[in-house]
Amino acid sequence: MDLLRGRGRRPGKARTWAPRGHTPVTRVSGNTGRLSVAGMARLKPGRPGRFFYRVHVHRRRKGDRASMSEADYAALVTAAHRALNAPVVLVWDNLNTHRSKKMRRFTEANSDWLTVVHLPAYAPDLNAVEGAWSSMKSSLGNHAATTLGELEALVRSRLRSIQRRPELINALLGQTGLSLEPPPT
Repeated sequence: MDLLRGRGRRPGKARTWAPRGHTPVTRVSGNTGRLSVAGMARLKPGRPGRFFYRVHVHRRRKGDRASMSEADYAALVTAAHRALNAPVVLVWDNLNTHRSKKMRRFTEANSDWLTVVHLPAYAPDLNAVEGAWSSMKSSLGNHAATTLGELEALVRSRLRSIQRRPELINALLGQTGLSLEPPPT
């Protein structure tokens, strides 16, 4: 599972076409919020990949949390467990929320079906879900959402398209160089 570090309405930089000397400029007003996205890829030998995600909208209101909470992550993991009806081995990066006391209590309370493995300190190349974020972000390159709701709809659309491509989800593991099969002895 991984967290997309957030996405504001400011459009991403991507290549585009324009007549020479007429660089296209997109004006975006204000900084009215951002999105956070958490995702999980279910990878199992011989089975099609599955992708689960949650999108959280932050409207920058006073007192609101500016990122996903432990409860948001716990809800995603629990929903994936229910959908899969199987134990979950969760490979997590070292985001502070993933290592918090609240999250530790959640994982200990659900240790009958949940096993957590933490990646090394900085290892995005070992995180299979990074490929999903890369795919989603590259498809947003030349889109400039005018509202936070429009951005949310666009992100959800891109994530649903990833969900509908089990071969892409399975390929996420291949990009890490890791394998689900134990090494031969």
